Amino acid sequence: MTPPLALTIAGSDSGGGAGIQADLKTFAELDVYGTSVLTALTAQNTVGVHGVHEVPPAFVRAQMDAVLGDIGADVIKTGMLASAPIIAAVADGLAAHDRRPVVVDPVCASKHGDPLLRPDAVDALRERILPLAEVVTPNLGEVAVLTGVEVRGVDDLRAAAEGVNALGPRWVLVKGGPLPDTSDAVDLLFDGTTEVSVSAPRLDTADTHGTGCTLASAIAAFRARGLDVEAAVRAAKDYVSGAIGSGIRIGAGIGPVDHAWHRHPP
Repeated sequence: MTPPLALTIAGSDSGGGAGIQADLKTFAELDVYGTSVLTALTAQNTVGVHGVHEVPPAFVRAQMDAVLGDIGADVIKTGMLASAPIIAAVADGLAAHDRRPVVVDPVCASKHGDPLLRPDAVDALRERILPLAEVVTPNLGEVAVLTGVEVRGVDDLRAAAEGVNALGPRWVLVKGGPLPDTSDAVDLLFDGTTEVSVSAPRLDTADTHGTGCTLASAIAAFRARGLDVEAAVRAAKDYVSGAIGSGIRIGAGIGPVDHAWHRHPP
């Protein structure tokens, strides 16, 4: 029997907590067969990003054609796309193959604040990738970069979601993060008409590296398994909340979430 298939198109995190590594760990833990297209290599650890080496756009496209032309994918997830030429290669590659749901994590910076998207690539992300997305999962900083909307409280989440939705994705999941006017981690799912609040208790931990990658790849995994968008988002929120709650204390900086948390004894 062919398992559910998910392809991640993203950068490599040498520290293992985010990027391609987080995506493939998430796919495996959620019983989905994962394939990958590397867009960039990062020299990265729990303290920060110390270097980035971009993959030539033609080779990004070659990886996509190799995977999609043979193995295929039920869902595609994108993460760090790095530059406008890489974004163009990814968009052209998606157009060249049969359409399937695309979950876009619009990665602009690392958890440490290090830039992972060139400034001249923001327009390309808006124009070439977001219109292809079934779901896009921006955090508050990414909302500001993409739309100029500043979120200061829960009441601003609707305006943020509307701003991103106007760029073309079918669904937007705005990640509320540490908003000051709520004790929960509140995200807003919006399709242009309907809004759904998805919340979980906010956890007091410093080990949160990889949360954005993990949430987006979990949504992709649950979509590959056949859940609808709202159910996939809720299941992914539960999964990533468990991973944060079981965060791994390694290194001198921000430790990674624990993708295998649900296999540990209670």
